[in-house]
Amino acid sequence: MCFVCSGNICRSPTAEVVLRALARDAGLEHLVDVDSAGTGDWHAGDEMDGRSRATMIDAGYAVPPHVAKQFAAELFAERDVVVALDSGHRTALLWLADQTPDPPAARAKVVMLRDFDPQLAPGESPDVADPYYGGGRGFLDVLEQIERSCAELLTAVVAALETGTDLVDQQTESPPR
Repeated sequence: MCFVCSGNICRSPTAEVVLRALARDAGLEHLVDVDSAGTGDWHAGDEMDGRSRATMIDAGYAVPPHVAKQFAAELFAERDVVVALDSGHRTALLWLADQTPDPPAARAKVVMLRDFDPQLAPGESPDVADPYYGGGRGFLDVLEQIERSCAELLTAVVAALETGTDLVDQQTESPPR
């Protein structure tokens, strides 16, 4: 599973750490291989944003060193699920999926993280807002959205593995709202 945001320094590495921690705490770390990437390369090689890191540490997370990278079309072959943090990322991922040898299969791997958020209201944007240009509260809001969404995403992954169904099919059949 790969979480994807813009530069891979705020939202997607936060989601990576959160899902990894949730899986570990539930004894399910063997079920998920998690990483993150960005749609752009402008932060490739950079560490996680210091404000994101501080917010996560303040919340009790152990945050390992991070090296930002860009998502490329060939990564679809290595991932079962590619999780977009906002609709712009989803659009970019679907475009990249069309560059693969099997575009329908690659496109089927793309999901929106907040589609798993139990607090997402009908008609509300499923985007995790970019906190980069805002204040500290934005980073905390992002962490809270990601925690809720990742908890439900992990539940959906476990259910998909247990039933042999596709995660995207589960999301469509009974969205966790």
